[in-house]
This record gives sequence, structure tokens and C-alpha cells, in this order.
Amino acid sequence: QTQLLGVLLAAASNFLISVSLNIQKCAHLRLVCQGEQKPYYMSKLWWCGIALLGLGEVGNFTAYGFAPIDLVAPLGCVSVIGSAFISVFFLKKTMRTADILGGTLTITGIYLLVTFAPNVPQEITARQVQNYLVNWPFLVYSILEIIIFCILLYFYKRKAVKHIMVLLMMVALLASLTVIAVKAVSSMIALSVKGKMQLTYSVFYIMIVLMAASCAFQIKFLNQAMHLYEATAVIPINFVFFTTSATISGVIFYQEFQSAALLNVFMFLFGCLLSFLGVIIIARNKKEEHLQIPFIDCGHIPGQKLTGKIQPDSRSSCYGTLNKEDDLVKRQS
Repeated sequence: QTQLLGVLLAAASNFLISVSLNIQKCAHLRLVCQGEQKPYYMSKLWWCGIALLGLGEVGNFTAYGFAPIDLVAPLGCVSVIGSAFISVFFLKKTMRTADILGGTLTITGIYLLVTFAPNVPQEITARQVQNYLVNWPFLVYSILEIIIFCILLYFYKRKAVKHIMVLLMMVALLASLTVIAVKAVSSMIALSVKGKMQLTYSVFYIMIVLMAASCAFQIKFLNQAMHLYEATAVIPINFVFFTTSATISGVIFYQEFQSAALLNVFMFLFGCLLSFLGVIIIARNKKEEHLQIPFIDCGHIPGQKLTGKIQPDSRSSCYGTLNKEDDLVKRQS
């Protein structure tokens, strides 16, 4: 029952996140269409999306206290399915057969994930978190994450590389730390509410700082990806990266598959594969939006149809002069 509650919370929260991301993308598009540009954080619609994103993240935070990371994290595919359908209303997209097929595969993957997820105790004490932090597998994993993140940050800052893969890989690396901290903080709060005080340990506050810092930078990089690329492209790629990173961190830090049967591990990975395949099919052949802004605004003239650009070609030899036919007509008149 505890894990079921965590599953329901995670599913509802990820649906809210998909709504919020589409609202943010809609806000960016509206700002671009306005004659007078202003920062996106001045848009009420954008802040509405941020509020829903915060509400969804709170729900996810609570879900980690009831279910293991390897079960909650893959349920992010709910946001992928939600985005595919919600974008039809917010961004005026067209529903495709591929979206239906991808959604079916993703739902099948969710069923396998929920059925064969590891069944581990969810009460994580502060002393257990302290012991997990000094385990050598996690130390090696942390060093590798820091090295990869620094390399990506170098290309992002020094080389001005804003590719979607670079942005979302940094989000995923930060997310692995976030889910570790969220799981620890949520579990320690739950134990403290039950009477087993955990809030007096310094590791509780260390995890809060880690959670807040990693979340803040995640929002920064994810928001930039949403500003530059399609929501239907960002959400599926982010889901694949986030799920992989969170699952690895759950296995390494909390050892969630330590006592799992081989069949459970295989079916769980197969469920992840189906979910990944579903989101890839949903994201396939999605094109970026390019605003068609004419060179000269002719207004709405009844009976007139604009078929090409009015602005003359500056590379032409007759640029800045009248055509011969026009000149002849002018002389005759």
C-alpha cells in the first residue's frame, strides 16, 4: 500500500510537470511574437507554469518517501505521454499515429516497472545515509559525475555550446544528486513525524542544501533547453537521461537491487527499454518551430495574397534601381 501511494503521487506529479513545461513553452512563444521583447520572467503565464512545476516537484518529493528511487524516477514517462497530448491544446500540435503507438509502449513499460520494481524498506535513517555517503562505490560514482559535469560546463561556458544534449546531460547529472538528497530528506522527515527524531543530525541539513542547490541549477538548464528547443523534444530526452541517471544513483547509493531476483531485474530493465522506445517514437520527426516574420508588413489587404518576400535581394545588380519594365511604364505615363 505504501508503494502504491508513492506510485500514484509520482504519476499525478509528473502529469502536472508536463502541463507546466508546455505552459512555459507557450509563454516563450507568446513573448517572441510580441513586438516589444521583454524577459520571460515578466510573463504571468510563465510564472503559472513555474507554480505548477513546483507543485509537481513537491508531489515527487513526497513520493520518494513512500517508494524506492528506481520506481518513482521511471514514472517520469507519464510527463512524456502527457506532453504529447497536452501540446495538441497548448501549442496546436497534430496528434500522430506514432504518438499513440509510443504512448502504448510507454504505458506497457510503466506496468512492468511497477510490477517488478524492487521491494526494499523505505525508512532510511540519518546514520544509514552517513554510511552510504562514505561507501566506495558512491565515492567513485561521485568523482566520475563531477569530472563529466565540469567538462560539459566548460563547453557550455567557454565554448558557448547550447546543444540540447549538453544542456540535458547537465540536468541529468544534477538530478542524480537531487533524487539521492530528496530520498534521504523525505525519509528522515517521515521518521521524525513518527517519533524517531532524525532532524538533529547534520547530514539532514547537508542533504537539504544539496537538494536545493541541485534543483536550482536543474531549473536553470532545463528552462534554457525549453526556451531553445521544442517541448516535445526536450521532455522525452530529459526523461531518458533522468531515468538512467536516477536509477544508477539508486542502485549505487541505496543499493535497491541488492537482494532482487534476476527475473525482476531483467523485467525491470525491459520495462525501462519499452518506456525509452515509446518516448523515442513519440519524439521522432518532431520539427522545431520557426516564426515566419515577413520582411515588410503589408497588413490585411482584401483580395491580395503575399506569395514571396518583398524585400529586394541586396546581392542583385539592380538593387536600389527600378526594373527596365517599370522604368518604361513610368516614361509612357
